[in-house]
Amino acid sequence: MNIQLSDRFTYKKLLHFTLPSIIMMIFTSIYGVVDGFFVSNYVGKTSFAAVNFIMPFLMILGAVGFMFGTGGSALIAKTMGEGNDDKAKRLFSLFVYVSAVLGIIIAVLGIFFLRSVAAFLGAEGTMLEDCVTYGRIILLALPAFILQYEFQSFFVTAGKPQMGLIVTVVAGVTNMVLDALLVAVFSLGLPGAAAATAISQCVGGIIPLVYFFRPNSSLLRLTKTKFEGKALLKACTNGSSELMSNISMSIVSMLYNGQLMRYAGQDGVAAYGVLMYVNLVFLAAFIGYSVGTAPVIGYHYGAENHNELKSLLKKSLIIISIFSLVMLIAAESLAKPLAIIFVGYDSELLDLTLHSFVIFSFSFLFAGIAIYGSSFFTALNNGFVSALISFLRTLVFQVAAVLIFPLVWGINGIWFSIVAAELMAAIVTVLFLLGMRRKYHY
Repeated sequence: MNIQLSDRFTYKKLLHFTLPSIIMMIFTSIYGVVDGFFVSNYVGKTSFAAVNFIMPFLMILGAVGFMFGTGGSALIAKTMGEGNDDKAKRLFSLFVYVSAVLGIIIAVLGIFFLRSVAAFLGAEGTMLEDCVTYGRIILLALPAFILQYEFQSFFVTAGKPQMGLIVTVVAGVTNMVLDALLVAVFSLGLPGAAAATAISQCVGGIIPLVYFFRPNSSLLRLTKTKFEGKALLKACTNGSSELMSNISMSIVSMLYNGQLMRYAGQDGVAAYGVLMYVNLVFLAAFIGYSVGTAPVIGYHYGAENHNELKSLLKKSLIIISIFSLVMLIAAESLAKPLAIIFVGYDSELLDLTLHSFVIFSFSFLFAGIAIYGSSFFTALNNGFVSALISFLRTLVFQVAAVLIFPLVWGINGIWFSIVAAELMAAIVTVLFLLGMRRKYHY
């Protein structure tokens, strides 16, 4: 099915167009999951806890890719909707070049400060050394990791979501194969797991560079460009919600780890790690759908097709609601087999993980609304509302809940806090969607 951004979208066409983005995001999320499986089962739970402990910091550094990818895509799609394809290509090239340079700078600074950050967060002894070992290897590939996240959005805007899916699948399979070889077969331990992920990120970042530098059949191509500060600022503003969301989620994860160390020790951190792996994969479906629909929304907003904009929002909210219910049922049904995969070797840790899973799963009922709502306003080039939704969802509500709830319910309060935060974020998102209807005519 040949689908253009300018088309009128039925449910079937919408799902067909966004499916590659959904699968693409899920495969990207699987990177960390595969590392976690091999580290937990072949290296040990201390190293497993260390990976989960330092990962939020690494994700903060890579969040620049999300910012330029989502914010830049919204601006490029709007520009194409206005009929200025040459300018769209120049903007695309500018965003890619700038993010690549930033990736190198951030990687160097990250490697230099990694040990201090891990120690500040509370890692010590063997766990601290494992954090540094894993983190420094991952940071070597940070520029490619940033580009990989960025191109996930740009492939959709370029009208080639299937190509983006192929690249992501190749990178994901590379990670799985190398994890199995380096960790399980050659027993290289934590460095092997980190190297597998770093190499796969290079695959995911470099292949799209080659594709867009060469003549291709997509709507975009890397060309000569010029520095446009206003366009960069607009892209950063548009994408600030995704940047804020990723940074906030990582900060909150650090806070959760700190609270869990206090209430349950390393077992608590390990159990939370399992939940976050499942959370990454499940929320990737919401994120993938949001990324897939954003260029379509941006295009029709730029073309002032108000009826199609209204139709897209209605259909998307129905699809998100169905996704949410399916995810809750799946999470409750798969809790035990998933927990056994990661921590089946330790009965106490397994019991803790299963107990937390049952409570945590209800967060999937509400998470999709806020994720989609934030992306929707990004596509409308309203970075402020988008960022505010993300800020409230991923930082304010979760921080307040994780600090207050454990005082009343102990460790159960930590698991309940995630559900409560997602519920409050969903309510706020609905209020914004209702309040901004007249302005955007949806």
